[in-house]
Amino acid sequence: MTREEKILSKVNKEKPGVEIGPSHAPVAPRRAGYKVHIIDHMNREALKQKYTGHGVNLDNIEEVDYIWNGQSYAALTGKKKYYSWAMIGFINQCEDILTDDGVLSLVVPDIRYHFDYFRPITGISKVIDAYYNKHIIHSAGTAAEYLMNVSTRGGQIGWDETTRKEFALLHSVSDAVDNMQRIIKNKEYIDFHSWSFTPTSFRLMMRDLCDLGFISLKESCYYPTTGCEFYITLARNGNGFMEQRLDALKTIKAELSL
Repeated sequence: MTREEKILSKVNKEKPGVEIGPSHAPVAPRRAGYKVHIIDHMNREALKQKYTGHGVNLDNIEEVDYIWNGQSYAALTGKKKYYSWAMIGFINQCEDILTDDGVLSLVVPDIRYHFDYFRPITGISKVIDAYYNKHIIHSAGTAAEYLMNVSTRGGQIGWDETTRKEFALLHSVSDAVDNMQRIIKNKEYIDFHSWSFTPTSFRLMMRDLCDLGFISLKESCYYPTTGCEFYITLARNGNGFMEQRLDALKTIKAELSL
């Protein structure tokens, strides 16, 4: 299956959907006939400026219907249980706007094969604390961890399991300090990766959050890593991740040893 086929395997093209943060690479574009609304952190013109000079096709950037400033997706869109599918977002907020039989299709970077390689995988404590502390912007600590550790490999920000080229760090300590100050002084949202996962750590995280009562969506479909991404669909009627917990923890350790 192609990347798009994996992501869209549970998506009904005829029903309304939302794509969250597609930037320059929408998976379900309007030009392909999808009834889609776009949520992003800036409008189309600002996104075009952001990605100018990065070697991407700026024409792929779609008009943004809703600019997210920290509010819930239901409040932002004015809709509840309206969308039949959603892509790339915060689980509870997506759940609130999905129909009862809706699906959340996630494309998740695999920490082993992209620029977060030297960062630690995200543990459940960080996710739960962010939820209870109502974080709507990345913390200064996240900025420091991100900017002092993200890297390229062979000049690429994403690679696959066959790559054996050298690593290089992308940012300086002064970059970290500057961005921390923007967050502390201005309460500014800056677009960083906050979470980092292997496939099994993410699948176990979703099950744990469900078991602990934080979410009700469960895994309904999973495709292993291709290139630097893996693919998971969550739904209210999903069967969930079935691997025994101790076995899953051992698998995570094995994944990180690669």
